[in-house]
Amino acid sequence: MLDYAGLEALAAVVREGSFERAAHRLHVTPSAVSQRIKLLEERVGQVLVLRGQPCTGTEAGRRLCLHVEQVSLLENDLRRKNPELVPEGQTALPTLKLAVNADSLSTWFMDAMAAFTQDGNELLDISIDDQDHTAKRLKEGEVMAAVTATGTAITGCNTWPLGRMRYVAVASREFMARHLPAGPTPQALARAPMMCYGRKDSLQDQWLQSMGVDGRRNAARHFLPSNQGYTRALELGMGWGMHPIQLIGPDLERGSMVELFPGRSLYVPMYWCHTRSAQASLQRLTDCVIQAAAACLEPMPE
Repeated sequence: MLDYAGLEALAAVVREGSFERAAHRLHVTPSAVSQRIKLLEERVGQVLVLRGQPCTGTEAGRRLCLHVEQVSLLENDLRRKNPELVPEGQTALPTLKLAVNADSLSTWFMDAMAAFTQDGNELLDISIDDQDHTAKRLKEGEVMAAVTATGTAITGCNTWPLGRMRYVAVASREFMARHLPAGPTPQALARAPMMCYGRKDSLQDQWLQSMGVDGRRNAARHFLPSNQGYTRALELGMGWGMHPIQLIGPDLERGSMVELFPGRSLYVPMYWCHTRSAQASLQRLTDCVIQAAAACLEPMPE
C-alpha cells in the first residue's frame, strides 16, 4: 500500500513548486512536508523531487503525481454517485493537468473547457506547448491528457482523431511590398523575416518545404510566444507567419492581411490522447473535446 500522505505532499510540492507553498496548501509546516516526502522516497528507494527554484518531480515522481490525480478523480466520481461514502470536504477537488497547443487553446479548446467545467467540479491545470511536443509531456507523466499532432500510438494511452487545423501563410500588405515585391519566390522567401511562436515552432519551415524552400537557411526569425502579440506583429509588418484560418480569416476578409500564396495551406492533424487507466474518469472531458473540435476543425481525409 502506498503512503498517501506522502503522495499528497509530493503532488503539492510538484504542483506548487516549493515546500513552503505546498505546506501552506496542506495546512502543515514545511518540515512536515519535507519529512513526508523523505519517508516516501525511502520507501520507494529513489529520489522523487528535484530541489530547486522551482522544485520539480523526477520521472518517477511525476508518475506518482499522476497516480494521485487519478485517485482524486476516482474519489470525486464516488462522491458524486455515493455522497454518503465520501462526505463533502474530506477530499480536495481533483485537478486535471492537460497539455494543449496555443492555437487550439485560442480557437476551439476553450469551448471544450467551458462545457466540461459547466457540469462538473473538476479543476483544470493547462500547460501550453507546441502541438508536436505535447505528446512528450504525456509520455513523461507530466500531464494526464493532451491535444497533439502525433497520431502514433503512445504506450498506455488512448488516442482519438479530432480533425485538421488549417494554417495559411500571411503578412501585411506593407511587408509584402517591402520584402516580397515580386511575389513569394523561393529566393525572396529565403531572405524575408518570419515570425515564430517559439523555438519549437516548425510550421513556417513545414510550409516553406512545401514550397520547395529550405527554411533552415533563413536565419531572419522573430520569436514571440503570444498569440495576440504574434498577430499584432504580423499586422505591423515585422514578418510573415503561419496562422490558423479561424483566427486570421476576418483580417483576410478586411484586406488588412494577405496570403503569401493563396491556395497553399498547411493542414495539421489534431489528436486527443489520455492515459488509458483514467479513461472512465476522463470520458466526459473526452466527449466535450471531441464535440468542440468537430465544430471548428476540418475533417480528417479519408
